Amino acid sequence: MMSMSSSLKPTKGGLRTMPFIIVNECFEKVASFGILPNMIFYLKEVYHLQTVSATSILLAWSAISELMAIFGAFLSDSYLGRFRVILIGSISSLFGTILLWSTAMIPQLQPRSCESLVQVCKSGTDAQLTVLFFSFGLISIGAGCVRPCSIAFGADQLAIKENPNNERILDSYFCWYYASSGVSIVIAFTTVVYIQDNLGWKVGFGVPAMLMFLSNLMFLFGSPYYIKLKPNKSLLTGFAQVLFVALKNRKLNLAQRSVDQYYHDHDEELLVPTDSIRCLNKACIIVDRERDINPDGSASNSWSLCTVEQVESLKALLRVIPMCSTGILMLLCINQSTFTTLQAQTMDRRIFGHFQIPAGSFTSIMIIILTIWVAFYDRILVPLLSKFTGCPRGLSCKVRMGIGLLLVCAARAMSAMIETFRRSEAIEQGLENYPDGMVNMSALWLVPEYALLGIAQAFNAIGQIEFFYFYFPKSMSSFAMALYTLEIAASDMVGTLLVNIVDKVTSKGGKESWLSSNINRGHLNYYYGLLTFLGLINYLYFLAICWASGHTEEGKTGTSEITEDEQIDYRELPSS
Repeated sequence: MMSMSSSLKPTKGGLRTMPFIIVNECFEKVASFGILPNMIFYLKEVYHLQTVSATSILLAWSAISELMAIFGAFLSDSYLGRFRVILIGSISSLFGTILLWSTAMIPQLQPRSCESLVQVCKSGTDAQLTVLFFSFGLISIGAGCVRPCSIAFGADQLAIKENPNNERILDSYFCWYYASSGVSIVIAFTTVVYIQDNLGWKVGFGVPAMLMFLSNLMFLFGSPYYIKLKPNKSLLTGFAQVLFVALKNRKLNLAQRSVDQYYHDHDEELLVPTDSIRCLNKACIIVDRERDINPDGSASNSWSLCTVEQVESLKALLRVIPMCSTGILMLLCINQSTFTTLQAQTMDRRIFGHFQIPAGSFTSIMIIILTIWVAFYDRILVPLLSKFTGCPRGLSCKVRMGIGLLLVCAARAMSAMIETFRRSEAIEQGLENYPDGMVNMSALWLVPEYALLGIAQAFNAIGQIEFFYFYFPKSMSSFAMALYTLEIAASDMVGTLLVNIVDKVTSKGGKESWLSSNINRGHLNYYYGLLTFLGLINYLYFLAICWASGHTEEGKTGTSEITEDEQIDYRELPSS
């Protein structure tokens, strides 16, 4: 019996694979996030780009990286599987960081340096910018392949049905995974940024390249031990099928349809679709049973007949999009770190002695505060609040999302006030024409706004992800993170558009742009005021969405079986 039980033990997967997977993800985050904070200075000082152009490039780069996550998830689920996609992403990030490193190492890949302050600096040539942007593209592909697949790939290694402690192990894994991700980002925003500030771009970009090499090495070392699941049909493909079949069957009549006229798998809980967005119900109607259904009960062509669950999954996505859109402007306000980095660069960043905090490291304050607040809220506030609110999570998802939106407005209002003081000090000290001059004002004045942004993100972002998880059907529970990723990408694209509009409008008639490269002559405080105003409008929009969706009860999951006369209204599924 002992020999038989030992022979039944899994030969692959388990906790032994965790170091390889988590180290791969952590090194990728340290490498890619470590490049971002100071990249604004690299584009301005080395490639001689204007502040608006450099900021637009970085926002577009961030947006493309987030959009690539959807591509990576689709490629993984539909064709290649998670292992291959992660491997492709890791290799792509490695080549991207090496190519970026080469732009600092090879003089021919950089524009000529300006020999005098009076000289007009020329930006890079088309060939030089092509190499730079190609390195950005490779890094984006790598991030898009590694990040959405890594956490799911790790869960695959622990999802052993025979293990009675499977749920507890998975919970522990998710906690350690997110904890390690937070630590990785903090290291990126502190250690890597400090290296770039003090040892230059050659070493500063060489370290991420070396980390990506180690990331690839560690991931490949664990290959013999991984569970490599075959890809299944993509959820995105299912959405496309529903839209295609509904359009194809647009002339069908929906009146008085019986249960046996709708197609559903045997494992589905829903027998007929709901009444909302009824036009999509035509995708799951059986037109010709002999032609549409195989003898084993499966659909003969998934592009001619969809299941009820597929239809309801798409409906759930369409219903949640308005609520998802409320987070775009909030993330836009948070992801304005390039301007705050420029502020910090002109302020006194000394803590003690001659030690200075790198300007790009101030973003780590937001992440540290976010991590501390999540632990404080989960361990201390939730037990206290749940006694008064009756909600297991202390506050409902919608309430937390609303608090986050208000805190972002408060943070950006504080940013406007602090920048007003900083600009006044710069003008009084005669630094109006010296954008690199040091203002006699401590950079620690930036800490409160970063703290507010961290708490705001903890409330709103986590509230959103939980909202998506509870609202969607069970088959879409893993789609919440992908939807949030799309939201981040949308915020970056809207941010790029807003920056360019503000720059063009405020510089008309030869006036100094609010977002001038010389922030002492610009009006960054006005721009922060605009973000505050837009944030308040967004909060009112959020309240309108909550009112339109009505009150729903939080804490339930799943759905029950329904008949033709007893259909489930997805608005009654738990959300807040």
